[in-house]
Amino acid sequence: MNTINAKAFGTIAADASLEEMTIARREVLAKDIEIEILYCGVCHSDLHTARNDWGGTQYPAVPGHEIVGRVTKVGSEVTKLKVGDLAGVGCLVDSCHTCDSCKNDLEQYCLNGFTGTYNGRDVHLGGHTYGGYSQKVLVDEHFVLKVPSNLNLAAVAPLLCAGITTWSPLKHWNVGKGSKVAVVGLGGLGHMAIKLAKGLGAEVTLFSRTPDKEKDALELGADAVVISTDNNQMNAVNGKFDLIIDTVPYVHDVNPYVATLSISGTLVLVGYLGGLEPILNTVPMILGRKSVAGSVIGGIAETQEMLDFCGKHNIVSEIEIIKMQEINEAYERMLKSDVRYRFVIDMASLK
Repeated sequence: MNTINAKAFGTIAADASLEEMTIARREVLAKDIEIEILYCGVCHSDLHTARNDWGGTQYPAVPGHEIVGRVTKVGSEVTKLKVGDLAGVGCLVDSCHTCDSCKNDLEQYCLNGFTGTYNGRDVHLGGHTYGGYSQKVLVDEHFVLKVPSNLNLAAVAPLLCAGITTWSPLKHWNVGKGSKVAVVGLGGLGHMAIKLAKGLGAEVTLFSRTPDKEKDALELGADAVVISTDNNQMNAVNGKFDLIIDTVPYVHDVNPYVATLSISGTLVLVGYLGGLEPILNTVPMILGRKSVAGSVIGGIAETQEMLDFCGKHNIVSEIEIIKMQEINEAYERMLKSDVRYRFVIDMASLK
């Protein structure tokens, strides 16, 4: 298969910095859309992959799955978009299309394994996929999203991961007017959970360990802030919430939050992968038909629904724009939670 070269930023090892490199992209196939990448959000998953925190990283690794750009070429059978259109690519660039999950627009749960935008199996060129820290990307049209033209393009980019990661559980658990939703953690995911839940008409509360997030949370749309380390405040919301979206990316005690669920309420984990410590106490779950669940991103149809909703309600992420050459510093700042609330790379800096 014919290939083209593209500039990119990536790393050759877990302990190496990200640096400029050249990668191969395939030539446009019949169903492909080629996108010039204008902006790419920076997700914690990027850092984890680059540093092999989860294991299984294939090097050289080029992260980035919050991609917004402009269509530069289309294949002969493409009908979804045309040259010049705005386009987005999230965490998925392929799936089997044939399993029950894929047939029901749940490509993120493909029973044969979806292809990630980076570090996935490249079925066309062999090897593994490269992400959005690059000049361009080629994706099957099914996995390309239409981007509302009325929104700030740079601030749209994080919607492709942080946005859909929180939108999917909000929709699955039928959040709407009158719903009582709480969010644990105010970061890239948490701030989007507040904005989207509020946009859907819910009453929204932020759980925070300290009061210093209260001003930001209220400005983002939260109706209240509960300090999770204050027993009196936690007791006051016992049994209140229909849904809790837990965005914390590290091991933590979820038991105090389960107690604040209403009868048949659900706490859904979207930020942490791994075992729970301390152990999950099932007593309040059994006595209140409460659930602890998990959720990951969303399918293509659901992601498009989210983008359209954001376009209609003028919802975007709160961002700090950086140059591609500042990515290593940005990673270190992310580890210190020194970002409000998502870094976005201006890919013009790579030219």
